[in-house]
Amino acid sequence: MIRLVVGLGNPGSRYLFTRHNVGFMVVDVLAMRWNVGVDSHGCRSLYGISEDGVHLVKPQTYMNESGKAVKEWMARGFPPREMLVIHDDIDLPLGAVKLKFGGGSGGHRGLQSIMDELGTGDFARLRVGVGRPPGREHHHDAIVDFLLSPFLPEEEEDLVAILRSAADAVETVLRKGLDKAMNLVNRQKGELGGGDSESELREGEGTGDTKNSLKEG
Repeated sequence: MIRLVVGLGNPGSRYLFTRHNVGFMVVDVLAMRWNVGVDSHGCRSLYGISEDGVHLVKPQTYMNESGKAVKEWMARGFPPREMLVIHDDIDLPLGAVKLKFGGGSGGHRGLQSIMDELGTGDFARLRVGVGRPPGREHHHDAIVDFLLSPFLPEEEEDLVAILRSAADAVETVLRKGLDKAMNLVNRQKGELGGGDSESELREGEGTGDTKNSLKEG
């Protein structure tokens, strides 16, 4: 049973709508659906708790140190197998959403930090596709800049659909369990355009909350 939903991102208004902050955005959509404020402070995170006891968490460490916050949640009695981590994935096309359990980090620094701190990769992940920079798909610096850049204005409608789809996937996990949810979510063909997010991120500052900025859907 999933009791801890962790969206990965970087704190601060500078990163609010960047592709690398999709995990935060999905948590904010879930918070709006459930009427939960993700504004409590603890475990180096902002968090809120649903009526069913599901914790929505946005680590306030930078992406590369996400594991430090997650480890503190584990110390509060949330084992890795009761956690779902939501993260961007450049190896999935824009809009693709996939569930998986375990495996490596694929180069994603947030996932790697969690695995390093916990000593295991045995937790569920929701991969949200953001694609790669057109024409520079394998250029390291271009990928870093791409992940740290906001979605384009012409992608705004797509972004709303992406976040809705990802939030739906989380709710499917909570209703039906991970195995059934993987069968349902992963066979869907919908995509609008990650694994290997080369997330050598420049680090920002401050804290941010997208809750009041996202469109509901």
